[in-house]
Amino acid sequence: MDRDRVSATRVPLPVADARRTRAAVGDLLREHRLLVVGTGLVLLGRAAAGLVGPAVLGRIVDLVLTGAGAGAITGPFLLLLAAAVAEGGLALVGGLLVARLGETMLARLRERVVDRTLRLPQARVERAGSGDLLSRVSGDVAVIATAIRSALPALVGSALTVGLTLAGLVVLDWRLALAGLLAAPFQLHTLRWYLRRSSPLYSQERTTSAERTHQVFDAVDGARTARAFGLTRRQTELVRNRSLAAAGLAIQTNVFRTRFFGRLNGAEFVGLAAILAVGFFLVREGEVSVGAVTAAALYFIRLFDPFNLLLYLVDEAQRAGAALARLVGVVDVPATAEHAQALRPADSSVRLSGVSFAYDQGPDVVHDVDLWIAPGERVALVGRSGAGKTTVAGLIAGIHPARTGTVELGGVALAALPSAVRRRTVAVVSQEVHVFVGSLAADLRLARPEATDDELRRALQTVGAWPWVQRLPAGLATIVGSGGHRLDATQAQQVALARLVLADPAVAVLDEASAEAGSAGARVLEAAADGALAGRSALIVAHRLSQAASADRVVVMDSGRVVEDGRHADLAAAGGPYAALWAAWSTDRPEPVGPAGPAANPGRCWNAPAGPPSRSTPRAAGPHR
Repeated sequence: MDRDRVSATRVPLPVADARRTRAAVGDLLREHRLLVVGTGLVLLGRAAAGLVGPAVLGRIVDLVLTGAGAGAITGPFLLLLAAAVAEGGLALVGGLLVARLGETMLARLRERVVDRTLRLPQARVERAGSGDLLSRVSGDVAVIATAIRSALPALVGSALTVGLTLAGLVVLDWRLALAGLLAAPFQLHTLRWYLRRSSPLYSQERTTSAERTHQVFDAVDGARTARAFGLTRRQTELVRNRSLAAAGLAIQTNVFRTRFFGRLNGAEFVGLAAILAVGFFLVREGEVSVGAVTAAALYFIRLFDPFNLLLYLVDEAQRAGAALARLVGVVDVPATAEHAQALRPADSSVRLSGVSFAYDQGPDVVHDVDLWIAPGERVALVGRSGAGKTTVAGLIAGIHPARTGTVELGGVALAALPSAVRRRTVAVVSQEVHVFVGSLAADLRLARPEATDDELRRALQTVGAWPWVQRLPAGLATIVGSGGHRLDATQAQQVALARLVLADPAVAVLDEASAEAGSAGARVLEAAADGALAGRSALIVAHRLSQAASADRVVVMDSGRVVEDGRHADLAAAGGPYAALWAAWSTDRPEPVGPAGPAANPGRCWNAPAGPPSRSTPRAAGPHR
């Protein structure tokens, strides 16, 4: 795998601050005003129904103490039963409405995150690392979804119950209410202590979890490279260190949570003891009845349970809030800028003039590159690993912005083209191909949604994939991707090339598109690429020199500079850097070179480091310069 330079320092996607996160939630709530109002009324009714029980029980106590008959208790008992049924029914409906509201808001937020993710500059995603983005759209969404399904209904219901119960306690007797409030300072102090420490802790926990995900993703993705270079133990150690860090933070948060609830239990005893003590003196003085004190104690017990639950759910809210801030941070990342002027390239030519590029404010990895690709011309870009080939491909595709110089498509500066026009003009096929879950036809139609089955068939025939597609269990309707029919590396790359045919861009960039295939697969993919590139301007980052030999022109890079440019035959005979590469390639190649050019080398991945870089030499003159 040839990558010119991956940023040594990951730059994670931003995390929204508390104010921006609240504003995002407010925007989502305003989109569902009627559902918000209806849910609030149902939960308010449920909380009001819950106030009936303690008051009625207090009344029953007074009736019993005054010697009232059984008939006097029948009415309060039926009222108590009706209130319990109403509270249970409203709690069920309210929980369903809260869950529906939360899931609807989460779905909308998820759509915004995915939409913005697809519009992010690819260079920005690469700097953050795939693990960062993956943890947000999977792990953080899962945290929020769990909070919505389990915590949010209880959180809203508990908040309303606490508020109305406090009001009922005040109406019953303000002195009893004041006694119960003795627990409040302990609770508020505990909550303040908790919130001040928990928010950073949970945010750090989510970040550490994202780093662990990224490390595992890197280790799995680069497993073959790690084995080839004997780095398996090092990769395992990196995963272990990230996992230990994540586990350590999880233990720390659990210990912290246990201390939090221990302090809340102490506050409960203080409040209940104060009510009973004040009630004793008030009853002795004849100020209130025993039933009133009973109702007050029941109100407080009823108050404390949802209050404790409310404080407990703050813990879940902290977790969900940290995850939500990370999602809102993705939504707020500026997408690729659009331009009002409807510019269009005049033709399919590509020109780089004096282009230099550096990653993350580091030294330039591409230096003053001039490159011209004529309309319909196929140019192979070759050089040793780290020469700058993939970076130049990314510059042409618009993945990386040039630090200096200009990149033009059809005479129009790439930066001036609207992103939609740029996507239609330039398409990239890399060695990292993703097969989406669904039917093969649906996967292909990602490139052209309106394509007919006949157009799909012709695209597959163009890249030589139709014979094996016909042998699939259900042909184009066969389910592929994760959990479906497995496509090997060669077949997956043919699907990507068929998408290229369907998208029909004027310019194609192939970045080592046959690198993951074996020798037989490479020959198949080279033929597939020939079909897919017919009639297009193309830049081929050549993994095998057979691709360079069949190109119209070869451009050789070394240390970020173009050092040779010309036809294969001219450069191979010139005795320069390309001739050295070709000689090294030809040494291991057992097949004879036919008139149509060399066959793919089955045993040599030529662009791996093979000694010190060659010195920069003057360019050989090419016919298209």
